Amino acid sequence: MDGNGRWAMDKGLPRYAGHREGANRLKEVVREAKKIGVKALTAFAFSTENWNRPKKEIDFLFSHMVKFLNNYKNEFIEKGIKFQAIGRRDRLSREVLKAIKNVEEATKNNKSFTFSVAIDYGGRWDIVNAARNITLDCQKKKISAMDINEDLFNSYMSLSNVVKPDLLIRTSGECRVSNFLIWDLAYSEFYFTEIYWPDFDKKELHRAIKAYSTRERRFGVIHD
Repeated sequence: MDGNGRWAMDKGLPRYAGHREGANRLKEVVREAKKIGVKALTAFAFSTENWNRPKKEIDFLFSHMVKFLNNYKNEFIEKGIKFQAIGRRDRLSREVLKAIKNVEEATKNNKSFTFSVAIDYGGRWDIVNAARNITLDCQKKKISAMDINEDLFNSYMSLSNVVKPDLLIRTSGECRVSNFLIWDLAYSEFYFTEIYWPDFDKKELHRAIKAYSTRERRFGVIHD
């Protein structure tokens, strides 16, 4: 969800105005994605590198994240949306952790749609964290080194409970992965758009999915 700050600056607004509008757009996209039959959506909200931003901006992002979760909780419950946060939790405040756990617990049995938010997340961290936990389980003799294959490794990854992403959407003209879901995106299709995230509405979502639908996914297989 890239371009919040640039969207705001182009309009002569403070950066936080872009983040606020970006949160509104996220609600719209989640609602529309579920409506058209998407089963899982993962949003990159805060990366491990984002700690390098000004403290004032970081504080606003997390305070707004708490408001987003608290205000959206009932809709998650009513519409059968399962919410989960992926990423590190040891650097999050008690307030943020409380909001995350509260919504996760309230929606854990929902099955029609999984909405994951990556908070203090990095793709390299995810892989290293999985390798660390596999090593610990080997030491505890829960598994052996000979048990390790792609399926087992995947079971230790943050998104092990959902299908791998079919489509990655990145806004604002940036054409890179930026340490997002490195393991999970191995066979995903990529869609890049110049649109800033606060302007990425449901029409833009349909445009991205339409572009995806025209692509032939071979997974290494040759089709006649």
